Amino acid sequence: MTHSTPTVSPAVPKTRGGDASPTATSRRARVLTYAVLAVALAATLMPFAWMLLSSFKTQGELVRDPSGWLPQSPTLSNYTTWLGDLHIGDYFLNSLIVAVFTVLGNLLFCSMIGYALAKLDFPGKRLLFALVMITLMVPGVVTFVPMFVMVAKLHMVNTYPALILPFLASPLGVFLMRQFMLGIPDSLLEAARIDGAGQIRTFTRIVMPLCGPPLATLAILTFLGSWNNFLWPLVAAQTEDKYTLPVALALYSQGQNSTHYGLLLAGSVLVIAPIVALFMALQRYFVQGIATVGIK
Repeated sequence: MTHSTPTVSPAVPKTRGGDASPTATSRRARVLTYAVLAVALAATLMPFAWMLLSSFKTQGELVRDPSGWLPQSPTLSNYTTWLGDLHIGDYFLNSLIVAVFTVLGNLLFCSMIGYALAKLDFPGKRLLFALVMITLMVPGVVTFVPMFVMVAKLHMVNTYPALILPFLASPLGVFLMRQFMLGIPDSLLEAARIDGAGQIRTFTRIVMPLCGPPLATLAILTFLGSWNNFLWPLVAAQTEDKYTLPVALALYSQGQNSTHYGLLLAGSVLVIAPIVALFMALQRYFVQGIATVGIK
């Protein structure tokens, strides 16, 4: 005689009519997050879109209706003035030379100082790092007068070295590289030393190949700061052949009685275009550098 055992179905939790499932709740949160991000992105891009569209407007249209978006009579006269009459290529070359050498200097010197502060033991190490952190809190304009006095005594006013040398190493770059190099295992460096590698070889062959993301981040930040630097080139560059793009943009967009807004907007587009291109090229490394560098 066989006995049949009753099958018991697993209990399924019942949801009330008004309760939403976890999947629906997460979907609503995701949609709300995307909506907020879309609004923030639109608010960020709107000034740049207006600047780009208004750069094709005439001076009269900009004065008559500055809040308008689409140009009524599109013109390229603002760009042709920069590219032809004002020879923007010369100022572009000056900005490019200063920015490239400044970036290369920061990549080299900030990496070396960061490596020393992160992996080497020497007297005064903590004091030196404390000075770097204090320098981060000092406004840049405070050092303008001492820097100009030093540059003038060295007879470097109105030269490329005057525009480059004061910015070859930055406290932010030193801090960034030090924080990343703290995460490199000491055992890896010890293995290199056991194999006979010295400090220079360990730095160039072991440490630097691991620092791609922070180097890209430092390159973008340094290029951005050098490319947009206005006050120091305005002081140190005293003739037109040494003007950088921000200086030329500020000086030549001013007329006798008013500002030439179309010329100013077109010049602004030409100034930010290389920065956008550089960021798009190194965006992946920039995000990795920001994500991996933390307070260690």
